[in-house]
Amino acid sequence: MFETEIANYLNRSGRDGIDLKAVLFDMDGVLFDSMPYHAASWHAVMERHGLHLSREEAYLHEGRTGASTINIVYRRQYGTEAPVDLIDEIYGEKTREFSTYPEPDPMPGADRLLASVVSDGLVPVLVTGSGQRTLLQRLSLAYPGVFQPRYMVTAFDVKHGKPDPEPYLMGLRKAGVQPGEAVVVENAPIGVRAGVAAGVFTIAVNTGPLDAQVLYDAGADLLFPSMSALADAWSELRRALSAVRGRGGDFPPSGGYGRSEA
Repeated sequence: MFETEIANYLNRSGRDGIDLKAVLFDMDGVLFDSMPYHAASWHAVMERHGLHLSREEAYLHEGRTGASTINIVYRRQYGTEAPVDLIDEIYGEKTREFSTYPEPDPMPGADRLLASVVSDGLVPVLVTGSGQRTLLQRLSLAYPGVFQPRYMVTAFDVKHGKPDPEPYLMGLRKAGVQPGEAVVVENAPIGVRAGVAAGVFTIAVNTGPLDAQVLYDAGADLLFPSMSALADAWSELRRALSAVRGRGGDFPPSGGYGRSEA
C-alpha cells in the first residue's frame, strides 16, 4: 500500500527517494475543526459589505490570506482591486466574527499523528494562511511543545499566500530541508496546489464538505478521509516513504488510500 503513489511522485519529480525529515501541516481543517466557523464568518461579513461569498465557496478559498480572499470576491463583483482600507476593515470584522464562535476543537486524530511525527524524530512545521493570533495561541494549548515559533509560517510571513508555493517553500527553509525531505498535510484544494507547486509529496485529508475529486484535481498524491485515518496509517506510510525509489514511468494507483479513497 502507498508504494505506487510514492513511486509516481518520485518519477514525476525526478527524485530517487524521500528522505523524510519534516512534516508540514496546514492548521484550519487539519489541526483544528475550525473551518465551519471560518466559512460562516466569511459569509456573514461579506454579505454585510454587499459582497457575495457562500459558505461552500469559503472552503474553496481556505488557506488563502484574508486579503486575497477579499480581493477575489471584490474583483468578481466590481472588476477592480479592493481598497486597502476596505480589506483591513473586512478582515478585522471577520476576525471579530470568528471570535464569537466557541473555541474550535482539535481535529480528531491530529494529536496521535503529531505524537508519531515527534516520536519519529521529524520536525513538525506549521504552514497556515491564517493571521488570527487566537488560533495560533491555541496551538500551544492543544498541542503543547509540538510547534516551535521558528518552525511556523503564517500570513504575516509571506507576500504570496497559497496556492502560491511561497508558504511551503518558506516552511522548508525554516526547517532546513529540501522538498524531497518533507511531506505536506493539507485539507484544502489551494493548499494542495501550493504543496505540489513547492515540489513536496502532498497528502490531502478530506475533513470538509468537498468532493474528493476536487482534492485529486488539485494534485494530491494521497487522500485520506480524516486525520484519524492518516494517524492510523502513519507507521505503514512512513515505512513506504523510506523504502520506495523511483522506477521510471507512471503506475496505476495501488487501491490503498490513494485514488481509491478508504
